[in-house]
Amino acid sequence: MIIILKQTAKQEDIAALRGALEGSGLSIHDSKGTETHILGLIGDTSCVDVNALLANDAVEDVKRVSEGYKKANRKFHPEDTVVNIGGHKIGGGHFAVIAGPCSVESEEQIISVARDVKESGAGLLRGGAFKPRTSPYAFQGMRAEGLELLRKAREATGMPIVTEIMNTEHIPMFSDVDVIQVGARNMQNFELLKELGKLKNPILLKRGLSATIEEWLMSAEYIMSEGNENVILCERGIRTFETSMRNTLDISAVPMLKAKTHLPVVVDPSHAAGLSWMVEPLAMAAIAAGADGLMIEVHNDPAHAKSDGAQSLTPAAFDALMKKAVPALSFFGKTLN
Repeated sequence: MIIILKQTAKQEDIAALRGALEGSGLSIHDSKGTETHILGLIGDTSCVDVNALLANDAVEDVKRVSEGYKKANRKFHPEDTVVNIGGHKIGGGHFAVIAGPCSVESEEQIISVARDVKESGAGLLRGGAFKPRTSPYAFQGMRAEGLELLRKAREATGMPIVTEIMNTEHIPMFSDVDVIQVGARNMQNFELLKELGKLKNPILLKRGLSATIEEWLMSAEYIMSEGNENVILCERGIRTFETSMRNTLDISAVPMLKAKTHLPVVVDPSHAAGLSWMVEPLAMAAIAAGADGLMIEVHNDPAHAKSDGAQSLTPAAFDALMKKAVPALSFFGKTLN
């Protein structure tokens, strides 16, 4: 349930209303924008008397919300959330590009790629230290050493780092990671999501392989319900009957999410198709659809990459993409951060 307050409402009346609602066992999500002030009621609202609320001098309107996700719901928070990562903003017209290799392979590799993508306009560096792989025999990352190399790349370039966490036991190792990524396979690892919700680090939540948009938003709700509202959603393709590409990029998810949630939406065209030649057109489509950012895999030598070389752009190809993306962003009223 949401309560829309009058613009002329007095602070003492609002405080009294909040006190009465909290006294009945409800939690309140307070969202104050430039033109609207909303109180979102979280909990069992079945016994709330709507007519009594409408009779309150501070109340303009009352609406029931049927969706299970409350904190992630745009109805509770009409204005876009802007997540600030070391000065790089995502959401609310601010567009961020996250780029780097699928896996951290060496100090020379990660620092070289970081410098290249930064020069081309990327604001954040991605790189996998812990890699969930379908085959137990595939390269699964450098683990703690990979995290240390990401820190060295951050020190060398000033770029905030984005990397994936696998389980709750690793959380202490990620304390200084600028953005903690939750991969598709862990989207519904609810114990992990709850623990990440207790942190202050921004969380990049990837969509599960076969997850509906509502299931995805409910996973975001797990994080936000624990207090961490710095959540970024990442569309990375879903599993369909199509076999000509790795996954199917659900580009329609971008405008649908923008209607349903205030959270920033990033698109990962690399994992979506699994083919490097498709990354550029999918990235441009994401910009046109209203995405708040891109997450792109870039490797200095894709043919010899230890993971996902087929979907990785070379630094030159990434630079070419950025030269096309920047004018498109300007056309759609976005600012590259």
